[in-house]
Amino acid sequence: MPLILPGNVASATASTGYDVANSCRFNDGDSASMTKTSGSGDRRQFTISAWVKRGVLGTEQEIYGSGDSGSNVFGVFFDGSTNRLSVTDYQSGGTLTLTTNRVFRDYSAWYHVCVAIDTEQATNTNRVKIYINGTQETSFATANYPDEDEDLYVNVSGQPHNVGVDQGPGRFFDGYMAEVVFIDGTQYAASDFGEFDSDSPTIWKPKDPSGLTFGTNGFYLDFEASDNLGNDANGGTDLTESNLAATDQATDTPTNNFATMNPLDNYYESATFSEGNCKIVGSGSNYSAKTCTFGVSKGKWYYEAKCAAVSAASIEAMLGLIETIATSTTFFTGTSANSVGFYKGGSYYKGGSSSAYGSVWGANDILSIAFDLDNNAIYIAINGTWQNSADPAAGSGGISLGTPSSGFYYPSTTEGTFEMNFGGCSGFTVSSGNADADGYGNFEYAVPSGYFALCTKNLAEYG
Repeated sequence: MPLILPGNVASATASTGYDVANSCRFNDGDSASMTKTSGSGDRRQFTISAWVKRGVLGTEQEIYGSGDSGSNVFGVFFDGSTNRLSVTDYQSGGTLTLTTNRVFRDYSAWYHVCVAIDTEQATNTNRVKIYINGTQETSFATANYPDEDEDLYVNVSGQPHNVGVDQGPGRFFDGYMAEVVFIDGTQYAASDFGEFDSDSPTIWKPKDPSGLTFGTNGFYLDFEASDNLGNDANGGTDLTESNLAATDQATDTPTNNFATMNPLDNYYESATFSEGNCKIVGSGSNYSAKTCTFGVSKGKWYYEAKCAAVSAASIEAMLGLIETIATSTTFFTGTSANSVGFYKGGSYYKGGSSSAYGSVWGANDILSIAFDLDNNAIYIAINGTWQNSADPAAGSGGISLGTPSSGFYYPSTTEGTFEMNFGGCSGFTVSSGNADADGYGNFEYAVPSGYFALCTKNLAEYG
């Protein structure tokens, strides 16, 4: 199955002809969602298409839902126990349940989900089609198709179209969505929303959906208006946002995937992740390192983090670069000889030993990390001031890095509460707005000359 992965350079270099500019971050802890009331529409023929990047596994995560206040509901969601995709319709007189055997557990990948409905088809398997990244799913753990000519509980006058939440127990989506489309009256195929790249035929990429026939209740969310994320780019009634803000607009998209923190690297810690995996809270009981979803072996890179709080652990708060994931509860950023961790007390750790470097930092300080893997050096700035009178662009005043045993370095945190900003969607509010030289990322402080945000378009060029 083709995926758009952060390490897949072809996904960034494929000649798309169409770039997705924005996505929207949904944080399930905020109960974030969008909705609008439906008019009377086609209940037998409709299509739902969305590009999604998951933020949480192991809980039910709704992409699209409709229903009344009773037991009549329709939903497209990731189930909680197995991380499979399900399409369901429950109402008196008919039941639809399709649950894939395929599981979706990659925090770093963008998935294209397309659900195409036409209950007027004589063959039951043609009545509901699920496509993932351009390929139709044919293997199901559960497969109960609707009856021929059955009216599903979608496009019911006076009932909602929900994005990011169901109409039942409150299954909120967590992660990022882009190019969300609802079509009323047509069963489109995935190929109407995406295509395989001619140069890299395993890469599924988006197509501009604006020329499709949307029907009475159709809508298109491109998330390009930060002050109106629910704007229907097709010109219909906008969706009403709940618990979403302009800061939830992201440039992390299927055509330019950005790094986030990686909840899978949490084996020796009980840290919590939120805000599209851009906020991480250490438990205070252990102090093992947590890494991001991108590892790099060359190039010059930049990211930011706001220290929201420090913990009571012995390490307390540390930010930097590590060459491997944690191997124990005490494997912190800077344990090994080939990693560097900047400690809040005005020092850095390397090989488990500390040396004085720069000023003390703590809660509410914004830290900038620039690391140069072509010349093996790392730099830190506190609230815009590079420490040790360093100049990353000139290559002076930094700390030397060793050669990583794995060949890759990963931005890393240890303990404390950090709100990360890799450029695609910040965990803290960015008040200034600075991009790298190629125009990617949104940062609080200026990106040093020659350094770049951790995203697939930059990895294709410099990584």
